[in-house]
Amino acid sequence: MNIFSESNPAEEGHPAGQEGKRARRPLVRVSAGSGVMRLAVMGVVGGMLVAGLALPAVGGAGAMVVTASDQLNLRPEALEEPPLAEKTTVLDARGRQIAQFYEEYREVVPLDRVSEVMKTAIISIEDYRFYEHGPIDIEGTIRAFAKNLSSGGVAQGGSSITQQYVKQVLLNTAVTREEKEKALEASYARKLNELRYAMAVEEKYTKDEILEKYLNIAYFGAGANGIEAAAKRFFGVPAAELDLAQAATLAAAVQLPINTDPEGGRKNRQRLLERRNVVLDRMAELGKISQQEADQAKARKLGYKGTPLPGGCTASPYPYFCMYVRSEILRNPAFGKTEKARTRFLNRGGLTIKTTLDPRMQAAAERAIKKWVYASDNPVASQALIQPGTGAIKAMAASRKYGTSKARNEMSYNVVADAAHGGGVGFQPGSTFKTFTLITALKKGMKINDGLTAGAGYRAPGYASFKNCKGENIGDPTHTVTNDEGNPGFKTLQTGTWGSVNTFFLELEQRVGLCDTVQTAKSLGIKRADGLPLQEYETFTLGINEMDPVTVANAYAAIGARGKYCAPMAITQIVDRNGKVTDYRPKCRQALDPEVADATAHILAGVFTKGTMRAVGGLPGRDAAGKTGTTDNQATAWFAGFTPDLAGAVSIGDPRGSQNHKLNGVTIGGRYYGSVFGATIPGPIWKDTMLAALKGVKATPFTPINAARFGGCGQGCAPVRPPRSDEGGDDGDRGDNRGNGRGGNRGNGRGGDNNVIQGPQDR
Repeated sequence: MNIFSESNPAEEGHPAGQEGKRARRPLVRVSAGSGVMRLAVMGVVGGMLVAGLALPAVGGAGAMVVTASDQLNLRPEALEEPPLAEKTTVLDARGRQIAQFYEEYREVVPLDRVSEVMKTAIISIEDYRFYEHGPIDIEGTIRAFAKNLSSGGVAQGGSSITQQYVKQVLLNTAVTREEKEKALEASYARKLNELRYAMAVEEKYTKDEILEKYLNIAYFGAGANGIEAAAKRFFGVPAAELDLAQAATLAAAVQLPINTDPEGGRKNRQRLLERRNVVLDRMAELGKISQQEADQAKARKLGYKGTPLPGGCTASPYPYFCMYVRSEILRNPAFGKTEKARTRFLNRGGLTIKTTLDPRMQAAAERAIKKWVYASDNPVASQALIQPGTGAIKAMAASRKYGTSKARNEMSYNVVADAAHGGGVGFQPGSTFKTFTLITALKKGMKINDGLTAGAGYRAPGYASFKNCKGENIGDPTHTVTNDEGNPGFKTLQTGTWGSVNTFFLELEQRVGLCDTVQTAKSLGIKRADGLPLQEYETFTLGINEMDPVTVANAYAAIGARGKYCAPMAITQIVDRNGKVTDYRPKCRQALDPEVADATAHILAGVFTKGTMRAVGGLPGRDAAGKTGTTDNQATAWFAGFTPDLAGAVSIGDPRGSQNHKLNGVTIGGRYYGSVFGATIPGPIWKDTMLAALKGVKATPFTPINAARFGGCGQGCAPVRPPRSDEGGDDGDRGDNRGNGRGGNRGNGRGGDNNVIQGPQDR
């Protein structure tokens, strides 16, 4: 029975071209008789095997997997060798590396940077005749066939180093699970394919080149691909410095990298140790080392160090920004149709990603936070800095380090960003949302000194007093919102904002419309941190929707850019492994009338001089504006502010649950606070950050207000005898995070950390 045959052109004397048929000459002949199966193989000459061996028949001739219909041509076949998976490097705005991503931790090195004993060890255990046999190790292959026939399956590989290299290339090329399984399947068809490719590889490269390629592609376990990565991961040394025991250990790991992975625990390490000793004995048996050298090396402990892999966001000096960049790639269909494809693009593509992060501004944010909040504190402070007019994220910082260690009080999610960028549910921003009601009033024609009379408490006149954007009545005439210790009376857009008077903003939102206020916020990029729809209740203006610093900072940056909203931007350029450059530009639109933005900035500037931040003060010699935010009973505290050159938002809250762990009677940053407000910690962090981040940056002034359009008052002028004003102070900034006026963490759309909207009139 001819098992493998080779297609040849018609031989001399044979009619050629009969319906495309070619004469076939047996390449391998198998015959069975007297319990013996004879496999005639006659070496490799011009792509043909030649040798001879009698093998015991097992289960009759049918035991051979390959049948006459599987006749294959064992001539060299070119192997497609795509580039090895390469790490992606992330750079800051100045071109310095801040992170790297990879699917396979690998550092390709030339053979002369691998110790001689490592080469000897791998050849001794994997293919000791590597430099002696031809394209295929006939002896090893036939020995494997014999073993497989006696076992009734594929029990032994008998692969040369060249064949192993081929298998690794095929495995690395596979994308789908099916392709990977096919590359590893135990079948003669796969084995024959490897033989064809191996023949071509040996024709293409020298033995040293093949060994180099094999050592760089092989997986050694513990996440280390290639000999250089393995040497550093296992022993903390480069491949050039591996000694005998270390080399034998890595040579031992290649065959069963999963079962001997030292990261897998004690049993795996014991298996690796035993396998290492087998390698040492084999080296001694072959005369590569003396038995004494083998025994001395066997007496040593495993010596695994587990050097951390240098990659991923955990290893980045800016982990929160790193997470944001990673999410930007994985969420963008431009980088792949599926998340799996995008992950492959990021981790294997050998990209160079240039980002917007400014290391000087990042350092400023980190220093300011560290000054006011300790990493060991339960409340966590976080801050984002964004450039107005571009949306470029210049810094992302938090008081806690990123990680999973509870003992070190680390954060395991991106507290600075939304859930789409690795963040959590966020914190309620409190009175920072009053700015959107203020903007809506200016859009509708109110002037800076137009106002209304605010009482000590506010109760909606009726259910129809507020309508959400679906047109549903959601007013709550059963609950009164108060100012805590704030003062009632006539308030203008300016004085009501400076004092952050709750009742004033409820009255104002009723006048300008809840839906219009919501639409203003959305136009500036406002969306919930958890990705759910915004809660549209009458207390929207008091900041009941959980937010993240990036989103809030970017909304305020748009005001600083005279109404030009730009989507948050972290990536400016990507260069692929072939040098192709793709630049990314800001995605901007005019969200506000520039003069409305100017008037808003004019009013918010007074927060530093006449409002809730007057005790902290602004930025000397530089125009600045902002708004404090403190939720009900100091669950969370915020400050969001901007200059024409830089905007930022700072939040502080307890990630264990801000409603159950409020900022009252707490020690933060080594200081005791009876209550924490927006101007107590977030405001000073923002100011300290801005002073350092903008040092040396020429100050850009705000555009003056259009006095003819917004100056004075129109239809809402103060009474002839206005009441005594006592504006400002932290009292009025406390906000009311009670959602639909009922407060607390009740999970019914009324504020708190775990809100669930149940209906338009959740009374």
